[in-house]
Amino acid sequence: MAAMRPALRLGLTGGIGSGKSTVAQLLQERGASVIDADAISRACTQRGGSAMPAVAQSFGPAFIAQDGSLDRQRMREHVFTNPDARRLLESIVHPLVAQEIQRQAKAAASHCLVFDVPLLVESARWRPQLDLVLVVDCHTGTQVRRVTARSGLDCSAIDAIMKSQSPRTKRLAAADLVIFNDGNEIEPLRQTVGRIADQFGL
Repeated sequence: MAAMRPALRLGLTGGIGSGKSTVAQLLQERGASVIDADAISRACTQRGGSAMPAVAQSFGPAFIAQDGSLDRQRMREHVFTNPDARRLLESIVHPLVAQEIQRQAKAAASHCLVFDVPLLVESARWRPQLDLVLVVDCHTGTQVRRVTARSGLDCSAIDAIMKSQSPRTKRLAAADLVIFNDGNEIEPLRQTVGRIADQFGL
């Protein structure tokens, strides 16, 4: 009986509005196991989430919403202007997210694990854990247009988010594979993802 091949560990990243989540969904449709770091982080900071006791103790009740979850808008504004607060929040949330990512990776049955990580390039710990990095890229104007249509954020808020992420050039420099996703149609993107999935035997 042939030995099972180890799962390919594919890091997936891209700037806000790049279409990264759509690419993750398309890879999942082809049989990949997608581990969504953002979704795990949100779960940690929901009511009853594993991060909430430490968040409440460290930041106080002003940062807790009425439903018991993290007040994301208030925290976002706070950490954008306060690097120490950002580091403190990350020191609470990131270890919990890492634990859950490892748990999901061990439980996954697919031979392709996709780690959907918005800040993959910004975090030096990720690259050694991955076999390949796939970057979803588009023009910055396209990012702004998509995020405005999706979330209703104004340009200044979107600009602040984009500045908190690595520039396109740094993401592209870290990439083993790049999907340029500047259009509005899903089918060309589906075809591109399909060609990549074929390379991975999905």
